[in-house]
Parts: sequence; C-alpha cells; structure tokens
Amino acid sequence: MTTGLVWFRRDLRVHDHPPLRAALDAHERVICVFVLDERLLGVSENRESFLYACLKDLRHSLQQRGGDLVILRGRPEKELPRYARKHDAAAVYFASDVSPFAMDRDKAVVEALKEAGVEPRRTSGNFIADIGKPKPYVVFTPFWKAWQQLPRRDVIGAPRKVPTPAGLEIGEIPNPKPTWLKGGEHAGRKRMLAFDHTTYDNTRNALAQDTSLLSPYLHFGAISARELEERTAGAYARQLAWRDFYAHLLLNNPTNTKQAFRKEFDDIEWDDDDEHFDAWREGRTGYPVVDAGMRQLKETGWMHNRARLIVASFLVKDLHINWQRGERHFMELLLDGDVAQNNGNWQWISSVGVDPAPLTRRLYNPSLQQQRHDPDGAYVNRWAPDSQTITPIVDHAVERERTLQAYAKARGS
Repeated sequence: MTTGLVWFRRDLRVHDHPPLRAALDAHERVICVFVLDERLLGVSENRESFLYACLKDLRHSLQQRGGDLVILRGRPEKELPRYARKHDAAAVYFASDVSPFAMDRDKAVVEALKEAGVEPRRTSGNFIADIGKPKPYVVFTPFWKAWQQLPRRDVIGAPRKVPTPAGLEIGEIPNPKPTWLKGGEHAGRKRMLAFDHTTYDNTRNALAQDTSLLSPYLHFGAISARELEERTAGAYARQLAWRDFYAHLLLNNPTNTKQAFRKEFDDIEWDDDDEHFDAWREGRTGYPVVDAGMRQLKETGWMHNRARLIVASFLVKDLHINWQRGERHFMELLLDGDVAQNNGNWQWISSVGVDPAPLTRRLYNPSLQQQRHDPDGAYVNRWAPDSQTITPIVDHAVERERTLQAYAKARGS
C-alpha cells in the first residue's frame, strides 16, 4: 500500500482541497500534517489563536472521515522529509503560495524532499486562478480583464473517507484564546453560505455594516476562494479578483515587502512622530472616524475596509508617518493579516504602489469620509463615542498641503 503525505498550510479545510484530493486519488493511505514553524508564531496573538481554532476544527473534520491531523514542530524542510521517510510516504502534496517567506521555505522543502527520495507535488488551491500565468501587471483593470479569461478548476467536494495508517502520534494543538470571530472551516462555511452577495455593492462602504466578514477565513483557507467565487458575482467577485491581483503582484515583485513599488517615494521625508503614532494606534486623534476604526481594530482584530482606507490615509498623509509602520501594526492585530493583501493595500492608499492615481484622489479628508460613510454616526458612536470631545491633533487642511509638497519633492528627486 502506498502512502501520501498532505502538508496543510493556508488551506485549513476539507472542502475544495486540491492537495488532499490529489493524494487520495494517488495513494491507498494519506497522512495529513501541519508544521508549527516557530518563525510564524509570536507575530500576532489574534491570528495565532484563530489558527489554533482552525487546526482543531480541521482535526475534527478529518477524524470524522477516518483520518487525523498530525502536528509537527520545527522547520518544515527538516520535519517533512524525516516524517515522510518514517512512514514510507512516496510524495508530499501542498498548495502553492506567493509571499517571499513562503517561496523561500517551499524551495528549501522541495530540495530536502528530493534529497530524501520523496516526491514534492505542488497543486493549486490558495487562489481562484493561476496567478502566475498572466504577464506581470501593475494596474488592476487590465489584470482583471485578463484574469477573467483564465481557466478555472472545478470545485471539489469534501472527501467521505481519509484512510490513514493506525497508531500515529498526532501531537497537541495549543488551546486557542477566544477571538472576535470564531475560527475554523465550520464557522467559515456557515458564514459563507449565509452571505448575500447581491447587497454588497450597495452596502460595502457603509461603516456601520460589517460586510461579509469572510476575510480571516480566506486568509487561513478555512473557506476556498474558488468556491466563494462560484457562489458570488458582481462587485463582490471583483473584490475577490483584487485578492488574486495582490498575490500576483507580490509574486512578481517580492521586494515590495521591504520598499515602495514606486521607489522614488522611498525618499519621502517622514515625520515618524512617536506621540502621533501612539495617538493613532490607540484611537485618540480627535478625528472620530479614525479613532473608531483604530479602536475597532484593537478590540476585535478586524476593521471595516472603508475604515482601513481612512485610517491609513490619515497616518501617512495627515501625520506624515511611514506607511510601513502602519503596515506592521495592522499585521500585529488583524485576524486576516495577509502579507500580499496588507502590503498591497497600504502601498495603494499611500500612493507609493501599483495602480497609480492622482495623489489627491487618495488623500482623504477624514471628516468628509465620516459624513459620507457614517452619516448618522452609528459607527463612531459604537466604537469611539468620546472622540468628538478630543481636540484634533492636526489640522487636515494644513497637513494636506504638506503631503502634496512632500510627494512632489520625492518625485522631483
């Protein structure tokens, strides 16, 4: 009897799981493994807790099908070949990913598996289409047109059985702390199946409404982006295309994690005022919509997308603080903190990345944004009811002119 090993990563589900399906089709027995890599722990308590909840849910789903989830600790390039040899696994199956960390890690794993005589088998699974196929795009609309023409794989149902060798030492999953959204495929699928995408375009900028709340489940692969696309259309499906676009962008421009895509803007002279940064982080800037967004993030690990744009614009273009400090703060707290999406969105709103537009189009007046997207004050009253009593720490009109001058100077240099 042949044995295949499935390496779960950011695809913590049993529905629509190409690596699992490929292993089940090729082998009589399948071992499902997740590697707790210390390099990925301790970055965000919120995401770590959500991860553990996803892993416990995945283990339960596999056990219902006669399988289990083995937890290994250490570097995957060491642990996977060792474990594969121990159980005579002929191949290791896993879904491709795009971050610089993932690319380097996977290269090391592939080399180590080949050296050990174990076949590495990459599959799709993390994205809707093959984001490596289009030529490199740096503007969303032409990417979206090309992306729509790319072939789609069929959505795969959950397997009924996962035949697994007996007597495996499965390892412990740390107990998760409670998170604002419950982690796991069961919770994600329940939310996905209940989501009405037909109202999304009319409500997506209304700050008092929580939209789909599916982003953490997409980040950890507790739901499938491909299956979600098949269930949606219109404006929401276009947002899913942005997810593939930012992954495509990072795949082709891995240095974006360290510098601006438009490198001339690395020369902007930032203030980096720690007192202003702390006021922004803690939601006490005196601009109610900014403070509401930052307090929502601090309390829940999530923030409405429109609020993310407002608070990011304020940090960079009103406080003149380097966008990378905001990017890091978001990655520390966000349940859905994703390198490609977070970096892409911060560079977009900071006007230093791809998909360029006139600077003034992404230089938001926070007071006007509040009037447009929270006209009755429901969002502000929920998250920062006292903010209107705080004196604003800067004058937007003054800082707007400073920003225009700073960006013009960087372009000239």
